[in-house]
This record gives sequence, structure tokens and C-alpha cells, in this order.
Amino acid sequence: MPPTPPLPTPRLWLLPLTRPVVETRLRREAFRLPCDLGGQTVPVHFPPAWPGDLLPVFPMFLADLHFGRTDEVPGSWTLVERASHTAVGTVGTKGEPDEAGLVEIGYGLTPGARGKGLMTEAGRAFLAHLLARPDVRQVTAQTARGNRASERVLEGLGFVRAGEGWSVEDGPLTVWTYAG
Repeated sequence: MPPTPPLPTPRLWLLPLTRPVVETRLRREAFRLPCDLGGQTVPVHFPPAWPGDLLPVFPMFLADLHFGRTDEVPGSWTLVERASHTAVGTVGTKGEPDEAGLVEIGYGLTPGARGKGLMTEAGRAFLAHLLARPDVRQVTAQTARGNRASERVLEGLGFVRAGEGWSVEDGPLTVWTYAG
């Protein structure tokens, strides 16, 4: 299976999350790896704060890759700032779409990248990519109640509040649905 090309935005590259990135991050806190940024191989810096809350699931990603036909973690992308070639966040799906075409997304930024509109920019490209897939009909997300920064990102992307949920990690949640 050929590698998935990166998704460009004005200030970012969205790169598929790969086995070499996951393996290296599990061994080292900060590192550089050569990555394809739109046809040019560039050393990308992965700082210690990357990937944030996603790090505990990296071993599971590796286990899943062992049985897959690709070295890419399905649905998971690394956000790389174009100006610095630094990984600043992640965005991805929480599994494959269900039978009705519903898929949930999650995202996060390193602390130094927050408040600059980068997640909204990445979210637009990611949503366009997802909604172009024939198996995706609806996109949802969840935020911890009171996480105004994440709520603003979703509102800016065209999501609307659709209900409430709960998780062990975050407690009360707001459920969001993409309304376009």
C-alpha cells in the first residue's frame, strides 16, 4: 500500500503517524526524524511535549501495526509546523467509522502551540479529508466540560453541541456533531 500523502495547510503539514515515529517516541522524549513534507524529505523535530495525552496509547498502535498492511497508524496524523519543522500536535479518528458512517475525532496541541489557531487550521484540512471518504457520513467529538479552548475549536469548525457524556479520565463531557 503506498504511503498516504501529507495534507497541507497554510502553516502546517498533517503527516500520517507512522511506525518509525511511534517507535522512536517510545524510546526517546525528543528526537528528529526525516519525514516527507510535500515531496521534500525534511528532518522533523519531535519535542518532549509531543504527543501529549496520546502517548499512553502508542504501545497499542504498535500492536495494531504488527497485524496491518501499512506502517501508518490508521486515522492518526501528526501536525508539523511548516516554519520550524516541529511537531506541534496530533489529530485523528478514534477508530474506524461505524456501519452508519459515524466517526469520532480527537486532537491536541503541545502547550507552546496553543492559542494560535493551528488546531482550527488543521481541523479544516482533516475534516475535508474525512468527509471525502465514502465511508464517513457524520463526524463527532467530545470535550471535557468547561474546556473552552477545545469548544472554540469545534465551534469554529462548524460543530454544534449534541449532548452530554462522561469518561473516567475527564468526567463530564460535551458531545459535538459536525453540522458543516
